[in-house]
Amino acid sequence: MLEEVERWLDRRSWSVSDRPLERVLAAKRGTTVSVVLPALNEEATVGDIVGVIRRELMTEEVPLVDELVVIDSGSTDRTAEVAAAAGARVVARDDVLPRIPAVPGKGEVLWRSLMVTTGDVVCFVDADLKDFSADFVTGIVGPLLTDPDVEFVKAMYDRSFGDTPGQGGRVTELVARPLLNLHWPRLAGFVQPLGGEYAVRRSLLERLPFPVGYGVELGLLVDALHTVGLDALAQVDVGVRKHRHQDGQALGRMAAAIYRTAQLRLSRGHLVRPLLTQFERGEDGFEPRTYAVDTEERPPMAEIAEYAHRRVA
Repeated sequence: MLEEVERWLDRRSWSVSDRPLERVLAAKRGTTVSVVLPALNEEATVGDIVGVIRRELMTEEVPLVDELVVIDSGSTDRTAEVAAAAGARVVARDDVLPRIPAVPGKGEVLWRSLMVTTGDVVCFVDADLKDFSADFVTGIVGPLLTDPDVEFVKAMYDRSFGDTPGQGGRVTELVARPLLNLHWPRLAGFVQPLGGEYAVRRSLLERLPFPVGYGVELGLLVDALHTVGLDALAQVDVGVRKHRHQDGQALGRMAAAIYRTAQLRLSRGHLVRPLLTQFERGEDGFEPRTYAVDTEERPPMAEIAEYAHRRVA
């Protein structure tokens, strides 16, 4: 590990307990905080997450979060209804920036969320978390409120697969961590580079391009490094993350998108063949299934006319 990264780990890696809630609230002053949950068919978990944030972080006694928005990206279940009943403002993805046709993908939802939120700090939380703790929000928002030099904070946590404990997911360990260590070794200290829980100053987010799909977490992290430098990035240990695991085929598509995101940043070119073929056993043996690897990115939100007009207004 680079000496610079070792020093960074000492200076910019914390535990949620390092910043008690009272200290975080005292440091908030006039800074506003928006929490965004991107959601697609998460009726089983989204309500509990919204409820915890409303009860523990949006009260008169604890006014940490100013805005809680669920961006529904076309759910076919009761996600929107459950989230609204729990107290979130629910916005349909396709109703945001209708001039620009939406494409499927998590990054697309996160990018559009900047248009319908106003917080100085934007905190992203995945909507499939189980046994959700408010520490996921206070932990990653805290450094941004207490340290003006910090601009981007990732959550780190233990993850398990079944009954097997571990610190990372399968795509993290097999794809993202090798890519970062080989090509961006200054980011090798991040425990969960692909984690969906992170908080960022709006002034930075609006300057970054957003890969529309699963590559968004790696893309934002790499681009933030080049934009503000390693010392402006940090991570906070928030305990244990429990969520719904995806099957191997879905993880393969995720891995391909992440590799594509890395390749684009290394060469600023294009994939020769942005397709991934996988195999599923059918009645006549293994059958190929070919999927497009998303190759689209949204430009920095600061370049979008509607966003600029909103800020002037």
